[in-house]
Amino acid sequence: MFSSTWNFLKRHKRKFIFAGAFVGGVYILGKYAQKKIREIQEREASEYISQARRQFHFESNQRTCNMTVLSMLPTLREAILHHLNSESLTTLLKSKPANKLDIWEDLKIISFTRSVVAVYSTCMLVVLLRVQLNIIGGYLYLDNSVSKSGMMPLAPPDVQQQYLSSIQHLLGDGLSEMITAVKKAVQNTLGGVSLKQSLSLQELELHLNQIRAQVEEGDGGSTHRPLSWYMMPDEENTLAAQACGLTENDVTTIKLLNETRDMLESPDFGTVLNTCLNRGFNRFLDNMAEFFQPPPGQFMGGHLSYLSHVSLPVAKIIPIVNGQIHSICSEIPSHFVQDLLMIDQLKEFAANVYETFSTSHELQK
Repeated sequence: MFSSTWNFLKRHKRKFIFAGAFVGGVYILGKYAQKKIREIQEREASEYISQARRQFHFESNQRTCNMTVLSMLPTLREAILHHLNSESLTTLLKSKPANKLDIWEDLKIISFTRSVVAVYSTCMLVVLLRVQLNIIGGYLYLDNSVSKSGMMPLAPPDVQQQYLSSIQHLLGDGLSEMITAVKKAVQNTLGGVSLKQSLSLQELELHLNQIRAQVEEGDGGSTHRPLSWYMMPDEENTLAAQACGLTENDVTTIKLLNETRDMLESPDFGTVLNTCLNRGFNRFLDNMAEFFQPPPGQFMGGHLSYLSHVSLPVAKIIPIVNGQIHSICSEIPSHFVQDLLMIDQLKEFAANVYETFSTSHELQK
C-alpha cells in the first residue's frame, strides 16, 4: 500500500510541486491583495478625513471673515465721517448764513462723495479681507497639519499680526486718496447741476455711472490709480526699505504681502471686485428708490415708469444721499453688507484662494 502510494507520488511529483506552488502563490497573492486593499482603504479614509478637516477649517474661516468685516465697519464709517464732515455744514445752514448757497453746494459735493466712497470702501474691505484671511487661513491649516513634525510654522503669530495690520492702508492713506479721487469725479459730474434741478432715479443712476467711470478708468489725467492701490500700496515701504536688519518674520511678512499684491492685481480679483461694486451701487440705488415714490393714488403705469417720471429736486436728494453711509457701513447686518457677503463669485474666489494656500506644494519657495 505504501509502495503504491509512493510510486503514485513519484509519478506525479511535478504536478504536486506545481499545485503546491500554485496554491502557495495564490495564498501570497491573496495576502498581498488584502494588504493593498487595506492600504487603499486607509489612504482613502485619511484623504477623506483630511478633506473634511480642511472643509471645516475653510467654512470656519469664512465665518471669521464675515465677523471681521462687520467688526471693522464702524471704524471705516468713522474714518469717512471724519474726512467728509457734512454735519458741520448742516449746522451752519441752521444759522441762516449769508453764503447759504455756497454751503449747499459744498454739502452737495460732500454728501455724494461720502456715499460713493462708502460703497467703494465697503466693497474693498469685504473683498480684501476675503483674500487676506484666506491666505493666512491656508497657511494656518498647513501649520496645524505639520505641527507634530517639528517644522517651523509658515505663519507664526507675529507674522499674522504684522500681515493683517496692512488693512490699515485702506482705512488710512488709501481712503484719503480714494476720497480725493471720488470728490474730483463728483465735482466734475455734479458741480454744474443746480440745486433746483429735478432728477429721476434713472438720471441719478447715470450720474453715478459717470462718477464711477472717472474713478475706475480715469479722466485722462496722469494721477489715476488702479483700485487695488487704495487697498495696498505698490511697495511695502515700511519693511522693504530696510535693506538690512530684517528678521525672519519680516521676510515672511513681505512674502505674504507680495502674494496678496499679486492676487489683488489678478484679472480674477478685478472681476470679483467689479461684481461687488455693481451689487453695492445697485443696493444704494434700491435704498434711494424708496424716496422716489409717486404721490398716493397716482398710478405711473409700472415700476420702470415711475423710476423715470418721479423726480426730486437736488436739494431734497442731498440729505437722503447724505444719510446713506449709516446703512452702507452698518455693523448690524444690513441688506447692503449681506448682499455683498452672499455673492457667489466672491465665495468661489475665496475658496480658490484658500485652496491655493492650504495645499503644501512647496509654499516655502
